[in-house]
This record gives sequence, C-alpha cells and structure tokens, in this order.
Amino acid sequence: MDSTSIKEEVMSIDALRRMLLSRAFEEKLQELFSKGLLYGTTHLNIGQEASHVGLADGIEKSDWIVPTHRCHGFNIATGSDIEAMFSEMLGSANGLCRGLGGSMHMSDRKHNNLGSSAIVGSGVALASGLAFALKRQKKESIAVAIFGDGATSRGVVHEAMNLSSVWSLPVLFYCENNHYGMSASSDRMISIGDISKRAESYSMEAFKADGNDYRSVRSVVSAAREYILSNSKPALVVVDTYRLCGHSKSDKLVYRSREEEDSWSRKDPIERLSGNLGLSLDELEKERNEAERLVQEAYERAYLKKNDVVSSSELVALTAEPVRNTPIQTGTCHDTTCREAINEALDEILSSDDRATLIGEDVGIYGGCFGVTRNLVSKYPDKVLETPVSEEAFTGMAVGASALGEHPIVEIMYGDFSTLSSDALINHAAKLRFMSAGQFTSPLVFRAPMGCGTGHGSQHTQSLEGMFLSTPGLKVVAPSDPFTFKSLLKEAVKDPDPVIFIEYKSLYSEKGYCGDSTSSFPLGRARCLKKGTKATVIGYAHSVKTIMDAAGEYDVDVIDLLSLRPLDEKTILESVKKTGRVLIVQETPLNGSVGSSVASLISTDEEAFCALEKPISILSQNDTPVPFSSSLEQSCIPTVDKVILALEKLLS
Repeated sequence: MDSTSIKEEVMSIDALRRMLLSRAFEEKLQELFSKGLLYGTTHLNIGQEASHVGLADGIEKSDWIVPTHRCHGFNIATGSDIEAMFSEMLGSANGLCRGLGGSMHMSDRKHNNLGSSAIVGSGVALASGLAFALKRQKKESIAVAIFGDGATSRGVVHEAMNLSSVWSLPVLFYCENNHYGMSASSDRMISIGDISKRAESYSMEAFKADGNDYRSVRSVVSAAREYILSNSKPALVVVDTYRLCGHSKSDKLVYRSREEEDSWSRKDPIERLSGNLGLSLDELEKERNEAERLVQEAYERAYLKKNDVVSSSELVALTAEPVRNTPIQTGTCHDTTCREAINEALDEILSSDDRATLIGEDVGIYGGCFGVTRNLVSKYPDKVLETPVSEEAFTGMAVGASALGEHPIVEIMYGDFSTLSSDALINHAAKLRFMSAGQFTSPLVFRAPMGCGTGHGSQHTQSLEGMFLSTPGLKVVAPSDPFTFKSLLKEAVKDPDPVIFIEYKSLYSEKGYCGDSTSSFPLGRARCLKKGTKATVIGYAHSVKTIMDAAGEYDVDVIDLLSLRPLDEKTILESVKKTGRVLIVQETPLNGSVGSSVASLISTDEEAFCALEKPISILSQNDTPVPFSSSLEQSCIPTVDKVILALEKLLS
C-alpha cells in the first residue's frame, strides 16, 4: 500500500471513529431525555454523521463554521470535547458555554465554531460576516454557513447569498437536504426540485455530494473550498442526506412512512464507510463499543459536576460589560449641525480605526438618505461599503464580522426598517456574549434615524427605541445636539457590546457647538442642562429641544438622558429627591417606552418615591401611528405649548 493509500485509510478510520462517537453521543441524549434526566429540548443528527465529518475534513482548521440548531455532530466532527458538551446539556458551568447555551447554542471558539442558531436560517448571515472579517483581515480561510433544506425558503438566506456574491466573500453555503423541514417534506415546500440550482441566481458555483458517503462529502467540500479561494467567490454545496430520528425529542414521526425510513437506513453512513474500509462486523462492533464507552464515561464525569452552576453575578457580567468611565472633555469647540457632527465622527473613526467600516444602503456617492455620510466614500473607498436592499442580511453580516473583532457601523436608512434587522440585533448581537459565555462579543454600532418632522408618513416616522429597551445585552443611545452626536458615536464604536444609536431626524439640521477630535462623553451618563428646585423635567433626543424651548424662566432641573440603556439612575434620582415633582417628555407612545422605564425607576426607589409631592407626569406621543399631515403630526407629539401647559399644571 503506497503512502497516499495509507494516509487515506488512517484519515477514514479517524473519520469513522468520530462518526461513531457522534452517533453514540446522540443515542445517549435520546436515552437521557426519555428518562427525564435532561431539561429542555434537543434536535438530533442521527444518520447524518458523514455530512458532518466529511465537511470537517474537507475544510481546514483555520476555517470557521456556523451550524444550525442541530449542531452536536458538527461540534464533535470539528473537535469539541464531549464531556464539556454533556456538561452543557446538564446546565453546568463546566459546559462549552458554561451551561448558558444548551443543545441549540454550542459555541466553541477553540475550534472556530461561532455557535449554532436556534432560528432557522438566521446564522447564515453571520457566517457571511465571518467571511467578511476573514477577507478584511487577509486570512486564507473561509466561513461555512450550515443550513437545512427548510431554511432555503428563508429570505435571509437569499439575502446573504446575494450579498456574499456581490461582495465576493469567501463563504461556503452548506445545505443539508434531509428532505424535511421539521415535518414538511421539501417536495411540497420548495418550488424547485434541485436546490443546487438556487446558486445560478447568485452567480455562484454549485456542488453536490452524497451526504451519506463520507468520502464524497469530503471530496466535494474540499473542491468547493479550493474554488472559493482561487476565484474569490462564494459557493453552494448541497448534500443529500436523511435524519433517521425525528425533528426533535417530541417528534412522533407521523409524517414519514416506515418504507421510506427503511430505505434510508440501508444507506447508513457508518456502515457504508466501514464497508469501504473493509472492516468485519466484529471489527465495527468493537469500534462502536469503544465509542459508547467513551460517551458513557464522559457523561458520568459531567454528571458528577452537574451542580456546578454559574452564579447570578456572573450572569449579569456575561450580559454586557459596564460602560467605560470616560472623562467628559469638550476640546476646542466649533459651530456645526448634528448632521455634520456625525459626519465628523465617522471621518475620525474611519481614519483611526483599522477595524471600522461603514455599511448600509446608499452610503457612498449618494451620501446616505439624509446626507450624513457625504464625501466619506472618496476618502475611505474600502471602508464605506454600499449594500443591496437587504437589511436582515447586512445587519447579520455585521454581527458575524464583529465576532471576529471588526467594528462595523451599520446605517439603516430609516429606523422603521430596524424591524427587518431585529433578528440579527435582538437574537444574535445582544445574546452573543451571553450564550457563548464570553467566548465572543459583538462590538457593532447600529445607527437608526427615528422620529417625525419629515412628513414621510406612518412607516417612516416611528420611534422604535422602546423595541430595544427590553433586550439585555443591547446598549441604546439617543443624543440631542452636535456635541453629543459626535462624542457619543465615537464612544459607541469603542464599546465591546452592540450599541443602538438613535438619531432623531428632526435634529439633523439643528445647530450647536461640537468638540474637536479630543472631545468625549461616556455612555451611560445623563447631563443636567438647566438647574432648578421646583421640578425635574426629563427627556431625550428631540424632546430635549422642546423642553428647553419651553422651560424658559421656570425653576426646574432639565435632564437630558442621552443613554437610554443603561440609564443614569443616580442623576435622575438625585434630582427627583431634590425637587419632588417630575415631568417626562417623549416623542413616542407611552406603553413600553423610555418614560415608562424612568417612571418605574422613580416609583420603585423608596427615597425618590417618598419625595414626590405629586404623581409623575408623562407627556408622550398620542397612542396612534404618526400621520402624514403636518398639522396632525404636530397634534400627536409633545410641542412647546403642551410642555408649558404640563409644567403649569405640575407646578400649581
């Protein structure tokens, strides 16, 4: 036997052992769940082991993977420790993610595994982001987006494939066609018979493999990887395979025939590879017994430590880092507008931060929808990157890129469209640090123009900051003048967590002073713009201008919140204890709003509550969408006259 044949045999034997280990691990999970010894749910890969190990052996150790919620096989194939995986299933702090991720979120940075996503298809955009980071960092590596046939109906998958093709990203889209999306057969739910033909729409090369044949998968993946790196283009690999188990632990398999299952059982990938290696039944059984022994011993070791759990304080620490204690510096000031202040901040960030990029629709020559990014593309052509109209994909891509240390600044055209980006922000960026137990962070900034004052109607004038307030892991900032727009944006880019940067459109043309490159203001800090003794008036963003125009000679504290999450509780409470009366002004409906959170803070602090001489007053937008008509728009939101009336009533 020549050296090549010997190497192939050794590689195949190692592959067979990992396949057996994966099978034994998942059969053990089945047993434990059936006995009620594990909490939660799980999704198994039994019968698809060749797809996992073949992929792992077709790529390099420097490459990255983003599995689906059905992740155990991919983890084992790429080297994750099975004892740590059992500990994760037991909720133990000894788990891969310290018991915080569970079956569906098994990150493993040591083995270049960003972690799986429990939301079908949504991890695909993150893999594109990993590929974006690898390309910018000039790595000869690829990222692998793993998804099933059911996910090919998800919009984000198509958005990510298009964006990756347009930007020539080194990403391998790896589709496991297991013929069922949960219980729905692919021939009923997918409009095209051959999924690989999807690649044609995105100028992408397609490869196909027998997903139950380890050597076929490994060979095809290796060829696809070579194609990606040689041609600077993404590629699609479709492997044909089948789950011998149900969708999840509660699946009764009523939607499949026994004849179909028997047919696929005869294509068992473990038995096929064993046959190719010429192993006897006794030799295969010996290998199977060894895998089961390793699994049983790993489980027993994990079980002995199952009561080691993460403390409550560590849970808080893993949610988000505290804001930096940045000193307030004004620097040498000059007059400008909020629009130009943001532009100045972006200019300084892009010139000084090698990892920073500006990503969004029309941010190049057009200068952004509101002219905020004007002239930046000519100075930073490789950092100001225009995207297709695909908010979910480019926001998800930014999350993935940030996980590898990039500092993407995402501009969404209108804050209303953040609903399209919400999956990437709420389910991934906000939870990446927590679910991975600190293995990954997401230092991105999401700039969102919000609010009314432009006559664009109900779908372009919402204030959706409340949507993000209840999501632990996100920081939310809402500046109110040129100085805070510039200094807070620069600070947001330095933060290790995702920051939602709210830009009220009605402020873009407002004038004021702005600091030079040395100016700074910390996240998490409010400021008192006017000192008084009779009442505390609280607002943020454009409502601060309305308050200041109304406050005049009134003897009141005016507090500009600036950071909505985390709130500067100390500044708020100290003022309330001093004045005993509170008016909160906001250009958003009351329910689930910033004002509701501030009122709750005050009313649940014993000293502040006891200091109140009157009930807290909140002046909000009417509980309706914002109308197009200028006069009706003004009737819906707080105005100077309305604030004066509210102050008169509060102070009477």
